[in-house]
Amino acid sequence: MRVLVVEDDVRLAEALGRILEDNGYGVDLVHDGQAGIDYGSSGIYDVIILDVMLPKADGFTVAQSLRRAHVSTPILLLTARDGTQDKITGLDAGADDYMTKPFSPAELMAHLRALTRRQGDVMFETLKAGDLSLDLESFDLTCGDSTIRLSQKEYAIARILMASPGAVISKDALIGRAWGPDSSAGDNNVEAYISFLRKKLTHLGSSSIIETIRSVGYRFVEGTDESADR
Repeated sequence: MRVLVVEDDVRLAEALGRILEDNGYGVDLVHDGQAGIDYGSSGIYDVIILDVMLPKADGFTVAQSLRRAHVSTPILLLTARDGTQDKITGLDAGADDYMTKPFSPAELMAHLRALTRRQGDVMFETLKAGDLSLDLESFDLTCGDSTIRLSQKEYAIARILMASPGAVISKDALIGRAWGPDSSAGDNNVEAYISFLRKKLTHLGSSSIIETIRSVGYRFVEGTDESADR
């Protein structure tokens, strides 16, 4: 299970990261609201932990932007303000739950368990785009009657691209989301895994394609039975 932490207090973000990793979660840390929107929009996270007071865009704006982009990932809002109106504003903006700072690690984990239980009721276990279906638990990619298992990085890139069909995703964004913001991976790594994915789409007989946008990045173009000869 992967969690995105959006918190501008670097010490607190790192402390949250350690707590989550100690409890078996994968974690990405970002420190401003725009990065929260960019990473959260990828669709690869199971939960987003979101501070309210952030540079570039506050937590309310981040939550609203993600919901407008049809990102349904559960959002846990962190606030140092315990006024009722702030909590109402956060929930109305699209957050699913909130915690008031300071809080204990046990309280954080209890909130996350509650959110992930709810997630099973409201989140799809399969991501569908065009003629493809990606199992979010087994990493199986299916087209018609054919199925193939993806590697971890193939899965991460496929999930990012399929979650936003038609959107251009830059190489830097793919590196940040699939490898992590502190990774030393480069353009060659992305190009290699895009090549692997394209071969698997061909093997499956899919008419969906991963299109190269020169000097910009890639986008997933949904295929249908009518475009099988593309």
